[in-house]
Amino acid sequence: MFETPIHDLKKARVLVTNDDGIHAPGLRSLEQIARGLSDDVWVCAPEIEQSAASHSLTIARPLRIRHVSERRYAVDGGPTDCVLLAIEQVLSDHKPDLVLSGVNRGGNTGEDVTYSGTVAAAMEATLLGRRGIALSQEFADGHPVKWATAEHFAPDVIRRLVGFSWPVDTLMNVNFPDAVVGSVKGVRAVRQGRRKLGYRLEERIDPRGRSYVWIGSSRQNPFFEGDNDIVLVQDGYITVTPLFLDLTHDASMAKVAEALA
Repeated sequence: MFETPIHDLKKARVLVTNDDGIHAPGLRSLEQIARGLSDDVWVCAPEIEQSAASHSLTIARPLRIRHVSERRYAVDGGPTDCVLLAIEQVLSDHKPDLVLSGVNRGGNTGEDVTYSGTVAAAMEATLLGRRGIALSQEFADGHPVKWATAEHFAPDVIRRLVGFSWPVDTLMNVNFPDAVVGSVKGVRAVRQGRRKLGYRLEERIDPRGRSYVWIGSSRQNPFFEGDNDIVLVQDGYITVTPLFLDLTHDASMAKVAEALA
């Protein structure tokens, strides 16, 4: 079973979301991108930044939806909450054909996809039977984010991706390099990479004399070179990685069954 291609995006209903919050510059970029593709664009994003929220769902308290302006809503929850409420509540009478998440401030390559709220929003869309595309813009600390790169290339990438049938339970993860438009080398379909990821834990003392811990990351080289999203996005390519929701490791199934027999 495959998702039907979207041949005419102008007539498609598009939902835009993110994890950086309703006021994020990347969301403005993605709204601009979406409005250039479709005449029916809706926005539902978190009230505040929810980076690294992963696929968390708010179930211990009620959620509030704020009507910001025409076709724009904010939710006091995470990106997963936003997609769920947008599809099942705000747009329940006419659900979106496509959900675009981002443009994230920073790349989501390698193991980032397991933590990323940007990817999680596209994942939730996929679980709800909608096409989901996560879009992220790499940048270097201390330098301006090159939003123009995502704005320039995203429309064509999105058109190409929705123009063919996708396997069910599949979402697309797109990363734009930290490069000006004229320096981008092309678009590549690549596998998810993997880093030797470590954590830098810094213990500090607050003004009241109580200790706290700040979690930072310490990213090293990828486990392997070649065609993966980490390597190629750093080399100046736009990377597209299809991600699959079924996490079952089929190769281990026989050994597990044997162990349990």
